[in-house]
Amino acid sequence: MLMDTGGFKLERETGSIEAELDELVVQKTIETFKKADLILLLFDADKITGEDEELVALLRPHWNKLVAVINKTEGGRKEEEAWNYLKFGFDKLIMISAEHGDHIPELMDEITNRLDFSKVEEGEEIQQIKIAIMGKPNTGKSTLSNLLTHTESSIVSDYAGTTRDVVEGSFTYKNRHFQVLDTAGIRRKAKVKEDVEYYSVTRAIKTLDRTDIVFYMIDANEGFAEQDSKVAGYAHEQGKACVIAINKWDLVVKDDKTMDEQRRKYENDFSFMAYAPIIFISAKTGQRIDRLLELIKFVDEQNAMRITTGALNELLARATARVEPPSDKGKRLKIYYMTQPTTRPPAFAVFCNDPELFHFSYQRYLENQIREAYGLEGTPVRLMIRGRG
Repeated sequence: MLMDTGGFKLERETGSIEAELDELVVQKTIETFKKADLILLLFDADKITGEDEELVALLRPHWNKLVAVINKTEGGRKEEEAWNYLKFGFDKLIMISAEHGDHIPELMDEITNRLDFSKVEEGEEIQQIKIAIMGKPNTGKSTLSNLLTHTESSIVSDYAGTTRDVVEGSFTYKNRHFQVLDTAGIRRKAKVKEDVEYYSVTRAIKTLDRTDIVFYMIDANEGFAEQDSKVAGYAHEQGKACVIAINKWDLVVKDDKTMDEQRRKYENDFSFMAYAPIIFISAKTGQRIDRLLELIKFVDEQNAMRITTGALNELLARATARVEPPSDKGKRLKIYYMTQPTTRPPAFAVFCNDPELFHFSYQRYLENQIREAYGLEGTPVRLMIRGRG
C-alpha cells in the first residue's frame, strides 16, 4: 500500500490557519514514517534545500527503511548535480522522472527487493461497504472518520478546511468490512476562492461515484443551511443510501424535549430524502456511535435488499385495487407487471401500456406502497417506467 504524505516545510510561521495546517501535516508525515515498512525519500534534482537537510536529519532513526529517489531527471537532465545528494550518506540514488516515467521499473525493482514478503498471504479480496462522510467544513467529519477507523489518518483541527483530499480508512463491525472516505467540507460556490479548495470540493463530489452509503454530517450548533440541501441532494440524485448524523450533540443545551423537536425540524429540512434516518451523535465523545454502527449495517442491508418478482406483483395487484391507475382523455393507464433488476439502490422496472399516462403522483404512491411493505429505510428507490414495446 502506497501512502503519499504532505510536503515538509522548514519555515512554519505561527498564528495563522496556514501555519497550523503546515504543522499538522508535518506531524502526520512523521507519524507515517514510524508505521512504514519502506520510505521513498523524494528529492528535486534542481537543488538541495534546507527542507531536504532537516528531513534527512529527522529520518536518521529510520535509515534502514530509506530509498533515496531523485526526481525530474528526465533524459539525464541535471543528473550531475543530483549526485550531490550522496553527501547525506546514501549508498544508492535512483534517478527518475515521475512525469515521464523514466527509470520507474528500476524503482519498482528496488522497492520489491527491499520489502519482506515472507509473511504476506494471498487470499480472496475482502468485499467492503464504502461510506463517504460529507457535509460543510468543520462539522466533525475527520473526527468521526478517525473514531471509526481507530486511527489518526485525518487531520483534526478547530480550523475549517483542513481536509483537502479524500482520506481513506477501514474498519470491521460484526463481520462486515467497511471503507470510510473522509471528504473535504463543501461550502457555497461563492465562498470557494482558492484553487486547492475548488479541487477538494470536486474530489469530494466525485467520491460519490464509488460510494455505497453517505453519512451526511450537520453541526448541531449551526443547524441546517441551504448548502446542506444542495450537497445532500448530490447523494440523493445519485441514488446513494444515506444517514444524516447531527454531530456535536454533546455541546447542545437541551432538555427531554429537545431531541424530538430537533428531529421534527430536520425531517422537514430533509423532506426531499425522507427515507434517510436521523441520528444525534458526538464524534468527539463517542456518544451513540454504537447505535450509528448498527444503523450503518441496517441501512446497507436495506440498500442491498432484493424482492422477488412474485412478491412485487402481489403488492402491485393490491395497490392498483386500492387506488385505480390514472387516466387521461379517456385512456387509462394499465400496469402489467413489476420486477427488480438491480440493488444499491433498489430499482424497480414497471411495465405499462403508455408511460406518459404514468403520472408522477402515482409513481410516488407505488413507491410508498413498496416502502410500507418492505421498509427500505435509508435508501432511495428508483422506479423505471417501461412501455409495452
